[in-house]
Amino acid sequence: MQTYLVGGAVRDGLLGLPVTDRDWVVVGATPKELLAAGYLPVGRDFPVFLHPQTKEEVALARTERKTAPGYHGFAFHAAPDVTLEQDLSRRDLTINAMAQDEAGRLIDPFGGARDLAARVLRHVSSAFGEDPVRILRLARFAARFADFSVADETLALARKMVEGGDVDALVAERVWQELSRGLMEPRPSRMFGVLRDCGALVRLLPEVDRLWGVPQRADYHPEVDTGVHLMLVLDAAARLAAPLAVRFACLCHDLGKGTTPADEWPRHLGHEQRSVRLTHALCERWRVPTACRELAVVVAREHGNIHRSGEFGAAALVRLLERCDASRKPARFDEILFACECDARGRHGFEAAAYPQRARLLHVLGLAQGCDAGAVAAAALARGLRGPAVGQAVQQARIAAVESGLG
Repeated sequence: MQTYLVGGAVRDGLLGLPVTDRDWVVVGATPKELLAAGYLPVGRDFPVFLHPQTKEEVALARTERKTAPGYHGFAFHAAPDVTLEQDLSRRDLTINAMAQDEAGRLIDPFGGARDLAARVLRHVSSAFGEDPVRILRLARFAARFADFSVADETLALARKMVEGGDVDALVAERVWQELSRGLMEPRPSRMFGVLRDCGALVRLLPEVDRLWGVPQRADYHPEVDTGVHLMLVLDAAARLAAPLAVRFACLCHDLGKGTTPADEWPRHLGHEQRSVRLTHALCERWRVPTACRELAVVVAREHGNIHRSGEFGAAALVRLLERCDASRKPARFDEILFACECDARGRHGFEAAAYPQRARLLHVLGLAQGCDAGAVAAAALARGLRGPAVGQAVQQARIAAVESGLG
């Protein structure tokens, strides 16, 4: 029985990056032997175990073959006669198909170290074409390693897979898993660039794909093209270390501009409500978690108002807070403002620009929260007010507090 360090830990070690997760492959063993040695089984579809001391994942060397469409349409074979090279040959990219033995010697049958040095993302074998999830992984790695190019033959294979309808078999959970991970990479725009180059974006996210070629007002958007702007926004969110919900909200904030009739370009009146509808549809299709969905919807609906909020009086500001449910969810309100800041800074020449709206609206929220809503409501009830009239009294008190605080 021989144990090898494999995959991302080997790759990142060669790149000089921190290694946080280590995966291992065991060659020449059976599940019974691992169980007898104290390993804990965790794999349902194929033999994966946790090391009894380190709790790191250990898998038996295995091969696989395609038996049916979809992510689960594979038959796995794990046996003592499966070699390390056979196991590595089923992996997606050459940079992920390297191993190290227990003495630290590199095993690299597919040229992963060469491709690391050349900064190239290249598929290992034709087996790449059997799993459409690998298109998403390719795009995600392009977002992680921004200075890597995609090999021409790999992009051609991905394009062939898309044309053959393979991406249509992707299940929602895997799409969201890879999409969310890609959004959290250092250069999210590259993920969408690769998906667009191979034709997968229009199949998976047509709402996003149609933004390219749609112009915006050049006086506010020097980059003009809506798709280009969106990529700048996503990269701004990454640069500012925004959390996932903020980055997803950035992705959805301008979807409605893709449905503006051409004769109404470059203005996009009413695009906010169209963005809301398209965001709901996208979230339903890929089963986006509730927190991401809710934030994206509010940002899509309100980002224009937040950008213009410096022009608002106290009454309009309080109504904006109410629509954002800011008093009940102040942390989420700050995330809404964060997404709007990314939107404003996702423009050519505005990357380092200040966004005073965020600080001002948080100050306004503090002023509104300083109003004792319970006391105002009790006084209103004592005056004989009921129902909506009580809520209006609270709103008026908050407007007065904001007006007084802003001077």
